[in-house]
Amino acid sequence: MSLALILGAPLDAQTSRPRVQVIATGGTISNLRDSARLTGEELVRAIPGLDSIARISVEQFSNVSSGSITTVQWVALARRINELFRAGDSVDGVVVTHGTDTMEETAYFLDLTVDSCQPVVVTGAMRNPAMIAPDGPANLYNAVSVAASRDAKRRGVMLLLNDEIFAARDVAKTNTVRLNAFTAPGRGPIGTVDAGDIVFSRSTRDSCAPAFQLSPGMSLPRVDIIYSYVGADSVLIDAAVAAGARGIVMASVGRGGSTPGQSRALARAVQRGVFVVASSRTGNGRVPALNSADNRDWKPGKGAFLGSEDLNPQKARVLLMLALMRSPTPAEIAEKFRKF
Repeated sequence: MSLALILGAPLDAQTSRPRVQVIATGGTISNLRDSARLTGEELVRAIPGLDSIARISVEQFSNVSSGSITTVQWVALARRINELFRAGDSVDGVVVTHGTDTMEETAYFLDLTVDSCQPVVVTGAMRNPAMIAPDGPANLYNAVSVAASRDAKRRGVMLLLNDEIFAARDVAKTNTVRLNAFTAPGRGPIGTVDAGDIVFSRSTRDSCAPAFQLSPGMSLPRVDIIYSYVGADSVLIDAAVAAGARGIVMASVGRGGSTPGQSRALARAVQRGVFVVASSRTGNGRVPALNSADNRDWKPGKGAFLGSEDLNPQKARVLLMLALMRSPTPAEIAEKFRKF
């Protein structure tokens, strides 16, 4: 599972540099033609001057497209990062290379589960190495620079592309191909890499404690996302419940709305113990976490209707999966959505 490499540099130079671990998972940044992929070691070796920033070690966690990343890998990746930060010769920062399609979800999961004040930076590329002007080398160089920076501590997990630094909770992929594909609707980036200078525009966190502790042998519960649209019926919701979903996130119309058929199916799901979280398909805006009128008669064993605050559907799913690991009340889950 791991492949280690320490870039060559004089011993005195090495000991004066921060130590950064690059964990490669695959994605466009490593893609070549004919399904071939560069390894993390090859990505790092191709960037001149990277060893002047930090002592780099490389670990090949996986080498797949981001659509192939699983929740089991999320848990393993978070545990690996926690292990690195706890080690006696602990690293000063971690960079995770990742495909961009599900990058925001992985980054948010890590933000909720990594137990350290040290920086974790998730990066990748919109153009693969076989294309003209690939952006991967610059993104990786900048990500290592941020991970090695003292100013990056106490900021949670960050996502970096196109010289912009985003908080994992805020960021979303909002374009399929452009270099500036990542934005933070309603919030903006937390910093930039400006001609080599790392400039943060927000203050650091008061606490580095993770929102959720990963227990041995844990597995994430099933949570499905259902899209609302004109004429949508109950079929997909009923199927998700039949498949064992403990939670359903609605990519709702407007501020948490759904069709009559979907609404009836969701009411049945709640009676069967499913927690329903309404997000919005609009891409921006808030759905309040808790409406007491919706859950006035709640009792253990029953589900609940909740809102995602300003989390998009895919991130609401990440948080709901973690929140459902125990037997929570609606108020407890709502507090997670307000806080994290």
